[in-house]
Amino acid sequence: MKQRTIANTSVGEIGLGCMGMSQSYGPADDKESLAVLDRAIELGCNFWDTADVYGNGKNEILLSQALKKHRLNVFLATKVGNVRDRTLTSHQDQVNANAPWIVDGTPQYIKKCVDLSLQRLGVEVIDLYYLHRVDPLVPIEETVGAMSELVKRGKVRFLGLSEASAETIRRAMIIHKITALQSEYSLWTRGIEAEILPTCRDLGITFVPFSPLGRGFLTGTVKKAQDLFPDDFRRRIPRFSGDNLIKNLRIISIIRQIADNHHATPAQIALAWVLTQGKDLIPIPGTKHVNYLEENIASANISFTAEELAQLDQIQVFGERYPEASKKFIQR
Repeated sequence: MKQRTIANTSVGEIGLGCMGMSQSYGPADDKESLAVLDRAIELGCNFWDTADVYGNGKNEILLSQALKKHRLNVFLATKVGNVRDRTLTSHQDQVNANAPWIVDGTPQYIKKCVDLSLQRLGVEVIDLYYLHRVDPLVPIEETVGAMSELVKRGKVRFLGLSEASAETIRRAMIIHKITALQSEYSLWTRGIEAEILPTCRDLGITFVPFSPLGRGFLTGTVKKAQDLFPDDFRRRIPRFSGDNLIKNLRIISIIRQIADNHHATPAQIALAWVLTQGKDLIPIPGTKHVNYLEENIASANISFTAEELAQLDQIQVFGERYPEASKKFIQR
């Protein structure tokens, strides 16, 4: 696989999002997930992304089994700040005390959680430690200040933010170097192009697109809500619901036409498009199946004509990317 650079480290140009191995997208099989992780290393896909909240820590524990064999070959990222286990935090959600999850960016919470992540992952240091969401009740300077202490103590090598605004990124950079920003970016989520991506480029921050396949929609496999498992969180996302979903299916028609030109799948076209947006982007498509991993990696071989890129730029999307309750933690 071709290489791209993050934190002066060369990694495969396509990373691996691991969330779906433990939550959100229906049932998973740990044995198959571990096979994905092994195959990822064989293919040079060595930038792995997890978070302490995924499966309430189960995803980090799952990765620990693979890291016993592959730690020296993996650039490992995990995240902190999203809270489902209220026993770990005294931080109160002042908007909705009954929310399924809250955000805690307090220094005491950050310092507590890093040790738990290190323990679950079975590693001595985390390569890239993200703030998963920006806490609206805590100044970003306080949160990043606490995270910078983890770098000084050798528990973390580099710091990142997720779903942060351009203003927040600049404020954070005053406190400590921000190595990476992770936000949703794909053919049907392009809001970061106006301000956030230019800010990252101005500051020398690597941009890490999550959900580059549109949470699976851009693969062309979701045609109706009933295609999703009952507990699949996409059923709550407006883009996957009602008239929005019907209108958005037109997107797949455009992508599929281009895919046919390249003897490729819609997923490969969607991921190849993200790769064309700049060498300073490292997308992290998620999968829990070896065949989809291999399909994703092969997308790097696709080159578009100017006409094809123009067609893709005409895509129109209907519906919000998050349900209303989740939008308060997304900065723009």
